[in-house]
Amino acid sequence: MTALYSVLGVVALQRLVELAHSRRNTIRLRRLGGEEADAGGYRLFVLLHAGWLASLAVFVPSATPPSWPLVGVFALLQLGRVWVILSLGRYWTTRIITLSDAPLVRSGPFRYLRHPNYLVVVAEIAILPLAFAAVAIAAIFSVLNLVLIARRIRIEERVLASRRTD
Repeated sequence: MTALYSVLGVVALQRLVELAHSRRNTIRLRRLGGEEADAGGYRLFVLLHAGWLASLAVFVPSATPPSWPLVGVFALLQLGRVWVILSLGRYWTTRIITLSDAPLVRSGPFRYLRHPNYLVVVAEIAILPLAFAAVAIAAIFSVLNLVLIARRIRIEERVLASRRTD
């Protein structure tokens, strides 16, 4: 197995584990009265991320040698992703689910940024293709991702506005 397919396999497995964790949290939050905002927009994120990984698998020659320093940066970004997930704990999902009486998380990376996960995702979408010299994939998916994230942040800010004190 080549480095490309090994890395993509690890990333795909990580995402599947995260989706299962997210699903459990989403079910629990809905049972507690959580409401989802922008369910239709969620599908766009799923398509974007699946297309991103698929485009790397299809369009990057399997024998392409990786830039190990960029693979290392991508691996470090996963620590940021885990930090976000652990900080949000039982409130973390890949959807926008909100409980009106739940406190806003202000620990971990949320002490410094309102949307740290999106910063990690922006970097991931660009770095992984660049690690395999796929500049066009990095550019195309970065632009699409930025459009979706900008939209999603506006929606999250609107949903969370009544709970903000800052």
